[in-house]
Amino acid sequence: MQLVLASTSPRRRELLERVGLRFAVEPSGIDERATAAPSPSQLVEQLAVQKAASVAERHRATGSNALIIGSDTVVSLDGEVLGKPRDAAEAVQMLRRLSGRWHEVHTGIALVPSWTLKAVSDVCRTRVRFAELSETEIEAYVASGEPMDKAGAYGIQALGALLVAEIEGDYFTVMGLPLRRLYELLQTFGVTVWTTAGEPAP
Repeated sequence: MQLVLASTSPRRRELLERVGLRFAVEPSGIDERATAAPSPSQLVEQLAVQKAASVAERHRATGSNALIIGSDTVVSLDGEVLGKPRDAAEAVQMLRRLSGRWHEVHTGIALVPSWTLKAVSDVCRTRVRFAELSETEIEAYVASGEPMDKAGAYGIQALGALLVAEIEGDYFTVMGLPLRRLYELLQTFGVTVWTTAGEPAP
């Protein structure tokens, strides 16, 4: 059985590599902006399932046994979803709104096997509080280019870490792939992460 990540996100790829998993990367091609849902949690779960299912269907069509990992992340502020900014101006606007405030990061994960196409999915949530940001900080961060492909216009793993004052919950949920929950879901499909010696499995 092949493990496939239905994402081109370098952050998600890095996290899977960190825990020693061997996997292929195959973009889903799903248009994230075309999906709507009543809540941020429902939105990320639906998108995670759609991404994984899209790739799983391709493998099913070719008779390939593969377990597909799908994931999606959004930021919500006062119940409003903040996705990836369309341009620098929107990134500045998002960061101004987040400055000095608590918000929630929702990450949906889904596993879809090509042999059944039946999804197993879940959502993890983490609260994050930004420091009070100056206009200089906001403009410099946006100028770095880092916010442009990230939900809420920031990434916690690089320069964006300097914006964060406090976090309640799982750091990896904010980074885009809650590793502990993913590990638990992988176990339901018999995917081994640890060897008997206690080292990550190849």
